[in-house]
Amino acid sequence: MTSLDLTGAWTLQSADGTMTAPMTLPGDIITALHDAALIPDPYAGQNEYDLRWICEGDWIVTRDFDLTDPQVDLVMSELDTVATVAVNDVVVLQAANAFRTYRVALGDAARVGRNSIRITFHSPVAAGKALSDAHPFPVPWSHNCPIPYGNFLRKPACDFGWDWNIALATSGSYGALRLEPSQAARIDRLAIAQAHDGDSVTVTVTAHTAHHDGPVTATLAGQSATAEARDGRCTLSFTLTAPALWWPVGLGDQTLHDLTVTAGTATATRRIGLRTMELVAEKDAAGLGFKIRVNGHDVFCKGANWIPADALPGRITDAKTRDLLQSAVDANMNMVRIWGGGRYEPDSFYDACDELGLLVWQDFMFACNLYPSDPAYLSEVTAEVHDNVARMHHHACLALWCGDNELVGALTWYDVSRADRDRYLVNYDRLNRCVEVALRDTDPTANWWPSSPSTGPLSFGDAWHDDSSGDMHFWSVWHEGRDFDHYRDVAPRFCSEFGFQSYPSMDIVRQFADPTDFNIAAPVMEAHQKNAGGNARIAETMFRYFRFPVDFENFVYVSQVQQALAIKTAVTQWRGLKPHCMGTLIWQLNDTWPVCSWASLDYGGGWKVLHHLSRDFYAPVTVVVMPDGDDLVLRAVNDHRDGVDVTVTAWACAMDGTTRDLVQGKGHVTDSAVELLRVPASAIRSQEMLSFGWTASNGAKGGDVFAPRPYKAYDLLPPQLDLTVGRDGDAYVLQITAQAMAFYVNAEASVPGRFDRNAIHLGPDHTATLRFVPTDANATPTFLLRDLYSATHPTQGPNT
Repeated sequence: MTSLDLTGAWTLQSADGTMTAPMTLPGDIITALHDAALIPDPYAGQNEYDLRWICEGDWIVTRDFDLTDPQVDLVMSELDTVATVAVNDVVVLQAANAFRTYRVALGDAARVGRNSIRITFHSPVAAGKALSDAHPFPVPWSHNCPIPYGNFLRKPACDFGWDWNIALATSGSYGALRLEPSQAARIDRLAIAQAHDGDSVTVTVTAHTAHHDGPVTATLAGQSATAEARDGRCTLSFTLTAPALWWPVGLGDQTLHDLTVTAGTATATRRIGLRTMELVAEKDAAGLGFKIRVNGHDVFCKGANWIPADALPGRITDAKTRDLLQSAVDANMNMVRIWGGGRYEPDSFYDACDELGLLVWQDFMFACNLYPSDPAYLSEVTAEVHDNVARMHHHACLALWCGDNELVGALTWYDVSRADRDRYLVNYDRLNRCVEVALRDTDPTANWWPSSPSTGPLSFGDAWHDDSSGDMHFWSVWHEGRDFDHYRDVAPRFCSEFGFQSYPSMDIVRQFADPTDFNIAAPVMEAHQKNAGGNARIAETMFRYFRFPVDFENFVYVSQVQQALAIKTAVTQWRGLKPHCMGTLIWQLNDTWPVCSWASLDYGGGWKVLHHLSRDFYAPVTVVVMPDGDDLVLRAVNDHRDGVDVTVTAWACAMDGTTRDLVQGKGHVTDSAVELLRVPASAIRSQEMLSFGWTASNGAKGGDVFAPRPYKAYDLLPPQLDLTVGRDGDAYVLQITAQAMAFYVNAEASVPGRFDRNAIHLGPDHTATLRFVPTDANATPTFLLRDLYSATHPTQGPNT
């Protein structure tokens, strides 16, 4: 017998027998019920609240299969979460961890001929409550979760709701689901290590085999090696001279080498990128640095935080995930942080990051909760860490493992932990230590960071406001309602979270709301805003920076401009501090459903204004503006491995587009940001902005406009935008001109697709060219232009 795939068609039934539907595995229960038209779209309107009953009951999936040989193992992964698996009514597995891989010998439960398999998914709410009730002291769950008890289960924390996620706590099976011959030779694990010495590298491969003792062969980069497996283990090694190395995107090629290992009839393959990867946390005059060093080169990490690609796993596909990651690269990002309240991503995710050159900061799956640390729980954690580190450790993209997200801070968020800090600190340390030990046991060479944010190992202070050491989460601008310039008051060593919200784009709003709901105070809009006070904070901040929008659609547009301006302020300031600061990871890259959030990409992958601006402010070479006392300082930043010469010219720009020459500057830029020139703030008149353009010796060039005052202080003029549209193959080419300064000119299409650039500044006597490729090549789009003037002046509508 060969392996028998059990994915595909199953039958779903509620435990009480009142509902039955077809179900496809991999998949989740809620997606199956919606596909069968038994429930409405959970993402539309306020349907979420009427569908939470689903996670409060048990659900059963069944199917039949045929066997010629009953001596088989059942292999399952991503079984979510508390599940009983029975074959021919014999229980073969009691599972309670969505992050593990299970292998179960069916033994006498299976038979020749027809067999049945039944998976009972038990209510995660009931299962979590039972564990919570049995625990000897209270362990509160996150305030972000309207569905309780999730912290007692090894299940994605955000399934229970988050301040950007729908709360449905669905169940299902999303990974491997197959039968394999019990006695067949197999390779259970490949442990892979690299040792670099000058221009050579030794790759050591330890193969863990089952039902095979004897010769094991391997090939890598044109070399072969053979060793004898004894007691299920053998080690093979390769020494490669002057190999082609793997580099993060923007720093070199993403060379990958195929590794093939054969043990009897079993074969395993991996794609290996040869590189050194170091987490460098060294003491210095400021505190404790934090940076990633690849092949000896210190990398400024530019990127965003990754959350699950969809709130319903049944809606996730490799193609959709790859598109989101490609968008990160297209916006000049080189790192994603897989946040600890989601899931360990499948192999295809890390394969894509290897190929795209995206570094991965990998959290272990703990976020914002207090968690138990009893022996049974820690046993599950140990198995989970082993499974995932063994599966993922060989990927070139993997930069570091981090113990958790914000668990140190969570000690101060709950009455019980504030009143008895010692108990809960010890409880946390046991969990954190368990994770670290299991990581080291599985991959002794792994880069480890205990928590995020953290000022360092065994440091349990406030890393949200300490910018001297380690990684920082800086949320004062959003959560405390501070001005955007407050980003300039801190100097992080590495800011791994910071963000500002906006509304999703109108095409996304229309997916869940009717025009009668187009009001930020409408119940449907509030249902798609999960951060308490989020809508009010967006509106209140808008009053500070902009004249108020003329209608709801322009409110959505200005909210995205506002978000982009906030994040651009932070990123340009902190990039200008290089090498003191060596990383900025925006919260967040993507959305799990259509919602108001901090994401730069809409649900489905469309680019918000922020993502378009990210392409420019994350460019490998750029010039940033950093106010310093009475001056505006222009600093050049270079993230390439080779130095460049940068020349910049500054002008004062009036609202009608006329300019005055100010000053020029130039400098050679290597690994540090370099000051090119200073402009006295007094040189910019009240109705002028600072405009500048720059060129670099490597051919890069760019420019920008910097407003020293809030946009509402400027008497913007009607730009009288003119739009012509042509075709170039599959692309629509938009030519845009203006009669006065036009800020954040944003083109919107009537059909899904991708603009190559957007949200641009445009002055008179200049023509901007935008290209749009529709997702459906047969679609015929129409286009609409928005700009800051038309959005905030009632007499001027959008341009079509």
